[in-house]
Amino acid sequence: MSEPNERYRSLQLERVVDTAARLEKRIGERFPDAGLRNVARELRTIAGEAIERAAKFRRPHLGLRFVAFVLLAGLVAGVVAAAANVDQDREHWRELFHPDSFVQTIESGLAIVVFLGAAIVFLASLEQRWKRKKALEAVRELRSIAHIIDMHQLTKDPESTLRQGPATPSSPKRLLTPFLLSRYLDYCSELLSLVSKVAAMYVQDFPDREALAAVDQLTSLTNELSGNIWQKMNILDRATEWSARHAEMPVTDPVSPETGKSSTASPA
Repeated sequence: MSEPNERYRSLQLERVVDTAARLEKRIGERFPDAGLRNVARELRTIAGEAIERAAKFRRPHLGLRFVAFVLLAGLVAGVVAAAANVDQDREHWRELFHPDSFVQTIESGLAIVVFLGAAIVFLASLEQRWKRKKALEAVRELRSIAHIIDMHQLTKDPESTLRQGPATPSSPKRLLTPFLLSRYLDYCSELLSLVSKVAAMYVQDFPDREALAAVDQLTSLTNELSGNIWQKMNILDRATEWSARHAEMPVTDPVSPETGKSSTASPA
């Protein structure tokens, strides 16, 4: 049995950044003046920042842990000090366990235990909640990037590219050929896929339930937006194939119903 290869069992963060940089370069070479290139550059920057952010999620936050430890130690010390001040003579204990005051003593003790337990849980989860907040902020940033990418492909209509009809004063400029439009839409789809991969970088070593759910929702969004793009590409491919097929068909001459011969037939 072969040894497990960790390279193919976890997302390689540096490879994601390299892929984002290569995609930004490809878009720049094909569409140097397009706004999509700026979006790709920003996504490449975010991917680079995601490596450091993901590392922070993996590392323990010493500052927060120190604060939580100090608060917890102070709380426990306060409870111990309050217990030490209780009078320990026999008369006090007789009064403490008197039937009239015993129930009140139990209730007070349970209240202290519940309060102390809630404080411990709050302080222990302080670091987790701080990391979750940062992860959700990063995912929301990527969600905005996904919608920006979708806005760039919104007016890229394959039918308008193939059917050069009259434009209105408010119509967007359609300067792309069918080939360039296909490449543009493909770049948008690749960018959306990279958005979900960058989001996965945050939760790969931070398995927080809320953060994982946010990344799954973002992945569903990018898949849906990418599906819309692929529908456009499918329409474009079919229309281009139809145009090419009809352009290669030979033109047949009309046949005269009287003579049964072609009107362009050579004279005898």
